[in-house]
Amino acid sequence: MTRRALIQLTGVTKQFGATRVLKGVDLEIDQSEVVCIVGPSGSGKSTLLRCMVFLEEHDAGEIRIDGEPIGFVTKNGKRQRMGEAGIRKARRNVGMVFQQFNLWPHMTALGNVAEALIRVRRLPRAEAAQKAQAALDRVGLAGKGGSYPSQLSGGQQQRVAIARALAMEPEIMLFDEPTSSLDPELVGEVLEVMRALARDGMTMVVVTHEMGFAAQVATSVVFVDEGRILAKGPPRQIFLEDGHARIRQFLDNYRRRNAFWQDAPAEAVGG
Repeated sequence: MTRRALIQLTGVTKQFGATRVLKGVDLEIDQSEVVCIVGPSGSGKSTLLRCMVFLEEHDAGEIRIDGEPIGFVTKNGKRQRMGEAGIRKARRNVGMVFQQFNLWPHMTALGNVAEALIRVRRLPRAEAAQKAQAALDRVGLAGKGGSYPSQLSGGQQQRVAIARALAMEPEIMLFDEPTSSLDPELVGEVLEVMRALARDGMTMVVVTHEMGFAAQVATSVVFVDEGRILAKGPPRQIFLEDGHARIRQFLDNYRRRNAFWQDAPAEAVGG
């Protein structure tokens, strides 16, 4: 069966001032893959994710979403920035969930989810509300549509943010450290929603420090360090078999801080 590449990065670089954050990244993500991007803080993980949808402009290289370039095109041998309409079109099948929930405080959960359907998709309010409610149902918030963000826990607010992205019916979901702003006891409810999306076949790219989630849910794990991809492979290969010294060092440090890795048998790691 031929696999369909939904995201392709070729030679992608990004620099902030004198600091090169991404150094010639090549990466391909196929339909229905769940790719977890892991690595030390400051390694370029979030920048890599944001470049995928041109929230950060890459300085060189090419990024394609479902075969179409995003951000820049080459015309007459010259690299040219795409117009905003072209960028929006390239993003149309991508949903993104950030560390911060970014909900409108004056809108209910239902209103937050419906807003983009009304403004971007131009749906009538009744239809938008129906789709928004279905998205809330999908993330386990069927009875919270009338609640305002201040009335919701952090985990519930993040699930509203996920519902907001899902309501747009994306083919790809990107998650940038979606649990990093949550109290530990609320992390599980967000990860369970993400597990359900993976079971449904959603193509997902997740920047995360949740190694247990990556080990058990990812089809591929990408290890990033100092702006480069050191390895990509099934969880078992990265977490249990890969011989790269930097990866071993990172995981050894993680194990010392987390009981899951101290006690978990090898069978707990997927792939």
